[in-house]
Amino acid sequence: MEHQSHDRFVSMADVPTTPPVLDAADLDLVAALQVAPRAPLSALAEVLGSSASTVGRRLTRLGEERLLRVIGQVEWPMLAEGNPMHLWVATAPGQAWQVARRLSELPEIPFVATTTGRTDVYCSLHATRRDRARELLMTRIPSVPGVRSAHTELVLRATAKSDSWRLRRLDDAQVRALREVTDPVAEPTAVTEFSDDELRAVELLRQDGRASAADVARGLGISRSTAYRLTQSLLQRGLVRPRVEIEPALLGHALEVVIELHAAPGAIQEVADALARHPSARYVSIVAGTSSVIHHGVFRDEDGLADLLTRDLAKLPGITACEVSVVLDVLRRYWIGREDGKLLSQDR
Repeated sequence: MEHQSHDRFVSMADVPTTPPVLDAADLDLVAALQVAPRAPLSALAEVLGSSASTVGRRLTRLGEERLLRVIGQVEWPMLAEGNPMHLWVATAPGQAWQVARRLSELPEIPFVATTTGRTDVYCSLHATRRDRARELLMTRIPSVPGVRSAHTELVLRATAKSDSWRLRRLDDAQVRALREVTDPVAEPTAVTEFSDDELRAVELLRQDGRASAADVARGLGISRSTAYRLTQSLLQRGLVRPRVEIEPALLGHALEVVIELHAAPGAIQEVADALARHPSARYVSIVAGTSSVIHHGVFRDEDGLADLLTRDLAKLPGITACEVSVVLDVLRRYWIGREDGKLLSQDR
């Protein structure tokens, strides 16, 4: 049966499905992969007290069900000329979801969600060229039907990115064992020019953060030894950082927020560094705009957010104000579409 909702009919296909449920073994595997995304199945199995075949089947199932993917998080200089921007979009009444959907179709928008708080839609923008960013901000985005206004803040520096967020299920011994099988990573280099093979390898690793040297060799049409050196160079220089891509709600963190913090100039770095260490932090950045630091975090419940606002932030000197936007529905995250907690295609 169909029922009418405002100005359109909604079929049962439009009704959200029951969210997938991960069992304890799934969650343990996710936690292990967050520490060591490229760890061999044998190492994961040993740490988790299982067999390599069982871990492999579980990982394959999670991938086939579009719940989990290990991707490569690419350093900004390899993606674009400048840094990303935070963008808050106010929409006409009842147009938030439609606007978010239109924005999610733009290749320069890696993240977009509907929100409560300052505006109806929050997204990030990362254009390959600065002139393209100007075009998007001045013409393309304001012309999207339903957009009333937009507020932009430029990211100056990130103190935490999504690869650092962890599901805290493993003990110290398990974490140490996993770190022993991970490659050492240096701070990202300041190199701004890359070879064609490097860029092609980055794209392969971006799609599959567990891609082996053999996979890269086949994809690029080069020798396995060359592919191994190329892959290791990208990983060890921190230009590509493998990480687990999975919706936080599937891991028990259903409350997601974006917090804009205002701080005195002398306190900005200290505030950003402290928030980067907070267990909720998925993305923390120092910005140029009306705010000073933006904290994108996830929580198990409202009590966790209350503790951050009333207790953790109270310990940090220099904060003068904060504003919270609650994420309602994520349509795209790191260029990967989302639907009912599942991952769609990686668009860029």
